[in-house]
Amino acid sequence: MESPNDRGAKTALPTDDPHAWLEEVEGQAQLEWVRERNAAAAAQLETDRFRRFEAGIREVLDADEKIPVLTKRGGWLYEHRTDAQHPRGLWRRTTPESFATGTPEWEVLIDLDALGAAEGVNWVWHGATLLPHDYRYALVWLSRGGSDANTMREFDLRTKSFVEEGFELPESKGSATWADASGDLLIVSRDFGPGSMTTSGYPRSVRLWRRGTPLEEAREIFSVEPSDMGVWAHHDFTAGYERTFIWHKQSFYEGEVHVLDDHGKPVKLDLPPHCEPGFHRQWLLVEPRKEWEVGGRRHAPGSLLAIEFERFLAGDRDFATLFEPTENSSLIQSAPTRGHIVLNVLEDVKNRLEVLTHTPDGWQRSALELSELRGGKPAEGGEHSGGQDGRQDGGWAAEPLTVSVRAVDAEHEDALWVTVEGFLTPTTLALVEVGPAGVTATQVLRRLPAYFDQGGLLVEQHFVTSADGTRVPYFQIGAARRSGPAPTLLYGYGGFEVPLLPAYSGSIGRAWLAQGGVYVLANIRGGGEYGPRWHQAALKSERHRAYEDFAAVAQDLVERGVTTREQLGVHGGSNGGLLIGNMLTTYPELFAAAVCQVPLLDMKRYSHLLAGASWMAEYGDPDVPEEWEFIRTFSPYHLHEEGREYPPVLFTTSTRDDRVHPGHARKMAAKMLAAGNDVTYYENIEGGHGGAATNQQRAHMQAMMWEFLWQRLGA
Repeated sequence: MESPNDRGAKTALPTDDPHAWLEEVEGQAQLEWVRERNAAAAAQLETDRFRRFEAGIREVLDADEKIPVLTKRGGWLYEHRTDAQHPRGLWRRTTPESFATGTPEWEVLIDLDALGAAEGVNWVWHGATLLPHDYRYALVWLSRGGSDANTMREFDLRTKSFVEEGFELPESKGSATWADASGDLLIVSRDFGPGSMTTSGYPRSVRLWRRGTPLEEAREIFSVEPSDMGVWAHHDFTAGYERTFIWHKQSFYEGEVHVLDDHGKPVKLDLPPHCEPGFHRQWLLVEPRKEWEVGGRRHAPGSLLAIEFERFLAGDRDFATLFEPTENSSLIQSAPTRGHIVLNVLEDVKNRLEVLTHTPDGWQRSALELSELRGGKPAEGGEHSGGQDGRQDGGWAAEPLTVSVRAVDAEHEDALWVTVEGFLTPTTLALVEVGPAGVTATQVLRRLPAYFDQGGLLVEQHFVTSADGTRVPYFQIGAARRSGPAPTLLYGYGGFEVPLLPAYSGSIGRAWLAQGGVYVLANIRGGGEYGPRWHQAALKSERHRAYEDFAAVAQDLVERGVTTREQLGVHGGSNGGLLIGNMLTTYPELFAAAVCQVPLLDMKRYSHLLAGASWMAEYGDPDVPEEWEFIRTFSPYHLHEEGREYPPVLFTTSTRDDRVHPGHARKMAAKMLAAGNDVTYYENIEGGHGGAATNQQRAHMQAMMWEFLWQRLGA
C-alpha cells in the first residue's frame, strides 16, 4: 500500500519550476533540505524567551484541568485524553455518576503510548465507533504520525484487547461503519486498489464486508466517477428508524444522498445538489446553500427546513421553516435531541440559542437561556456608537461568549453537552436538560482555570468598510487603556464557510496578550459568520474580496492608532495560509511580519496535489484557461516578484500532512530564499494537517511562532 503522501506526487512535475523537486515528500535530498531549514530556524528562534514560552504553553496543554470531549454510549462516558505522562493519550471511560463527582474513576481501554512503543509506530488517535446496542465492540481508528489516512482495528471492550482475526483495515483515507447490530457486517469506503480512489484522493466505492471473508470479496453497493470528490456511507441505528444512507459528494458543496431500500438497492433522494440533508428520527432536515423554490415557496440560502421523511418519500414537499437568515444572522449549528431541535444562531458573530419542539399545532419555539453560564451584555453606549467612517465600535461590560452544543444521546435523551468560552473567559462544560420551554436543568461539570491574567484586558468588536462597501466585523483583544500603539497580531481564515468565533487560548494569553500584545480576529468574507452568502461572496473569481476585507482590517487598526505598520503581524493556516500568502505578495506594505502555516500557495498545482482536487468548488480549476486567469491573481507562488521587498515570513508545515501538500510551503520558501527575502522555515516531521501530533510538538511549534513575532514586532 502506498504512503498517503506518495499519492500527491504522481502527476508529472512541471519542467519550468526550479523548485518542483521539493514536491517529492520523503526523498533523501528533500528531507535534507528540510533538516537544513529546520536547523536554521532553531538557531534563530530557540532563545531563552522561546524556552519560557514553550514551557508555559506545555504547562497549559498538559494541565490536569481539561475540558473533556465526552461521548456517551451504553451507560458509559468515553474520552481520549493526553497529558505529560501520556503524550499520545489514553482512550478511557467512566460512568456519568463517577464523572459528576469531579474526581472520576477511569477505566483505561487503550494506552496509545504503550501501543506505539510495542509496535514501533507513532500512533495518533483518530476515534472509535462502538457497536450498538450492547457496545461490546468498537472500530478503533489510528493514524500514523497524524495524517488523514487511518488504519482500523476491531476492539473488544470487555477484554480490553484487539479482536484476534477481527475486522482490520490497512492505511487509507475513507471510512467504515457497522452495518447492522449483529456486528458481523461493515459498510466500507476506502482504497480497494488501483482505480478505486478519486482524483481528490477519497474513496470511489462503498462495499459491504462480512466477517470472516477477505476484504477483496466485499460486495460493491455504490460507486462514483473518478472526477467526483468521493463517497461515504452511514447506518442509522435509531430504534424504529433504522436506515442506511450513502453520501455521494460530487464536489465540496454539491452532492446527493441515497437511502437503501428493503432490497438493499440505493434510492436517490429528490433534492437539489446544493442542499445539505440531515436525518433525525422521523425528520428530514434540509439546509439549502442556494435559493430553493419548492412546494410553492421560496427558501433563502442558509435556511433550515423540516419535513417527515416518509411524507417526503411519498412526494410531499410542504417543508416547515425552522430557521430563516437575516442580513446579520446565520445558523451555525443544529443539534437534535430525542424530542427537540436546538438551533445555534449567530447575530453579528454573537450566539443565541433556541429550542424547537414539534406539536400537533406545528413547531413551538422557545429561547434557550444560559444566563448562569454566559455574559455578553453590551456596555452602555458602546456597541452602537458608530463613527462617520461606517464603523460601529463596542466594548462589553461582560465579553461576548461562544456557545457550542452537542447532543448527549440524541436517541434516548433531551440533554446537551454545552461549552461556553470567550477570549478572556476560560471554558466551562455543562450538562443541560432541555424541554419545550427551554432549559429544565443545568449542571456545571468542569471549568478551566485562568491560564493568564486578564486584568486590564478588554474585548471589543469593530466593523470596517471594505473596498466594495461591505461592512466587515472583527474582534480586538488588548489593554483597556493603551498608552500608544502596540504589537498586534491579526488572524484570519476566510474560506469554506468556516466562522471564526471567540475562543479561550492559554497560548495566546500567555505568549501574546500578557506580554502587551493586541490580538485581532477578522471575520472576513469566505467564512460562515453570515451563512452561505458571506461564503459565496468570496468564491472563485471573487476570491479577492476576502483579501480586501483582511487588508481593510489591517488598515483600520493602524488608522485607529491600535498599532503601526512596523508593529503589525498577520497569521493564518491552511486556507488561511493562502490568505497570508496573498497578504504577503499583494499587500506587503501593510504589515511587518507574517506567519503562514500548512498553506496552499501554488494554485497552479494545488488540484494535482493530495486532496486539492476536492477544493476546486472553492477556488476554481487551474487547468481550465479562463479559470486560471482569475486563479493566478491569488496564487502567491506566481505573484512573488524577484526584487520586490516583502516582510519577514515564517512558514511552517508537516511532512505527514496528507491534506495540504507540504510542497506548497517548501517551494514558496525556496523561491523567496533564492530571491534574498527574509524567510524562516520549519517543517515538523509528523503531525498531519494540524501540524503537530503531541503536546510537546504543539508547544514547540507555537513557541517558535511567538518568538518569531516578538523578534520582528516587539521593538
